[in-house]
Amino acid sequence: MPTTRREFLGKSAVTATGAAIALSGAGAATASAAGREAPGRKEFGARHEHGRTTYTFSILGTTDLHSHVLNWDYYTDAVYKDRKGDAVGIAKVATLVEQQRAAKGHENVLLVDAGDIIQGTSLAYYFARVDPITKGAVHPMALAMNAMKYDAAALGNHEFNYGIDVLRKFEEQCDFPLLGANALDATTLKPAFEPYTVKCLRVHGGPHVKVGILGLTNPGIALWDKDNVSGKMRFTGLVEQAKKYVPRLRSLGCDVVFLTDHSGLDGSSSYGDSLPYVENASNIVAEQVPGIDAILVGHTHVDVPTYTVTNAETGKDVVLSEPFCYGKRLSVFDFELELVRGRWRVNSVTADTLTTADADQDDEIVSLVQADHDLVVKYVNTAVGTCAQDMSGAEACWKDVPIMDFIHHVQMKHVAAGLSSADAALPLISVAAPFSRTADIPAGDVSIRDIAGLYIYDNTLYGKKLTGAQLKDYLEFAAKYYAQVPVGTKVDTATLTNNHSMWDYMYDTAAGVSYEIDIAAAEGSRISKLQYKGADVADDQVFVVAVNNYRANGGSGYPHIADAEIAYSSTDEIRQLMIDYVTATGSLDPADFAVTNWMLTQGGTPVFP
Repeated sequence: MPTTRREFLGKSAVTATGAAIALSGAGAATASAAGREAPGRKEFGARHEHGRTTYTFSILGTTDLHSHVLNWDYYTDAVYKDRKGDAVGIAKVATLVEQQRAAKGHENVLLVDAGDIIQGTSLAYYFARVDPITKGAVHPMALAMNAMKYDAAALGNHEFNYGIDVLRKFEEQCDFPLLGANALDATTLKPAFEPYTVKCLRVHGGPHVKVGILGLTNPGIALWDKDNVSGKMRFTGLVEQAKKYVPRLRSLGCDVVFLTDHSGLDGSSSYGDSLPYVENASNIVAEQVPGIDAILVGHTHVDVPTYTVTNAETGKDVVLSEPFCYGKRLSVFDFELELVRGRWRVNSVTADTLTTADADQDDEIVSLVQADHDLVVKYVNTAVGTCAQDMSGAEACWKDVPIMDFIHHVQMKHVAAGLSSADAALPLISVAAPFSRTADIPAGDVSIRDIAGLYIYDNTLYGKKLTGAQLKDYLEFAAKYYAQVPVGTKVDTATLTNNHSMWDYMYDTAAGVSYEIDIAAAEGSRISKLQYKGADVADDQVFVVAVNNYRANGGSGYPHIADAEIAYSSTDEIRQLMIDYVTATGSLDPADFAVTNWMLTQGGTPVFP
């Protein structure tokens, strides 16, 4: 069983393993036995040559694991496979970690994560909702990460999806600290989680090397999980908190300052002007906050082996690396230090990422989680009803297809049932995104995994009020998803979508109104023939819009919706509402809900007639 840690703030008992001594953000320490340098290993550890003492060590990094433990796809009920040949799962990462430790010496390697650990797969959902860790179960990610001897992890925004109680229980089950210097208690404005930890690496023939690890999370949590954190926590900017804690780590005598940020490195934000803080700010932190040596980056699900930013104040280069999500990659930071007048100085930092595709799954990790995995496989293969015909999501990004109408139908059904008598008189519509192009609900038996593969996020349901003019603005924003294709130019679906790096989960279609999207027109002038029940939508007409909580709270930066009046809200996951619908009706028939109400055009001519 995992070791139980402190409840929260300032209570500092962090467990140290191997050759490291860990200090919590509150400053207490626990010593552990020193490791010994393996004979014949020259490249890592301490070296004494020509009057110089140097020390080389590594920090390994993962991010956005999203509860991928084994190399398995719960939606297809098969070994994970994609077009690029990648593999997933922390069990494969564990093999690479052990290879690095064997080559470099366990005492010369730290292991850190950059967040989004406990949400993202059916396994994650099972241990949050079906057999929740708050009622005695142990999270498989805690089992695996403890066995791998992680030294620290940053909080990701998806850590808050199931509520703070689930997150606190996961924190208790981890033998390493969950760090979040900019995750503050809403009342005291003090860190609600440990802001940092310090690891002391033993060096033979020289003083310990003190490595300060500062964790920063994403300020977008305040919007995306507003229902779970409002009034309880506040999330400030990464730069602001890094400016506070990096000097503190230096004052504690840290020779190396390493950040683990659940924040991308391009300075962008998906929530528009709803918050004064930047979502993807790791590059800005590196540029504006002196004293940082390297940053493990997360959140954006891209593979960036190495990226260098020059600090504006010191002129020093800061090395950043982001490993691909789901355990597809492992970042490796190599540090070389030199002892100069009794203090360690960082001479160089390099970074790269390693692929897990060809790695075997670690036997110990597999054995730890196999029983949990088997339970989840049984759960997701449970049949809940039947479907009259196959419904595919393959073309959902450019055609109005029945599988998307299923989502809209369930959203509107539940919002309608929960409206006040006054709001029930308003026209009701729905917006939703095509999360997965591989989603498919087959003809015949329908299982939980078939529905989960269509709606892969743990979003809950809202009803919000928009005027007709605001709805048109909303749809114009969505239409930016398409590249402009002039009349007379052939439409290629391979290049049509994801314009402006607007990913599929950011693109909403609407049901309950009819409209056309002219991909030949300029952005902002693409929506035409916007009608409700055959009549043109008036600018002042008020609609109730069924929408998920992520979008309702400002996710992806859609206009008007975050500030719109709430007509309905629920804590039930939309995916579960869809499962419940099929369970209750016993069957799924597109004839009951499928309506073609929108289409793409080029100068008024349908693109896909």
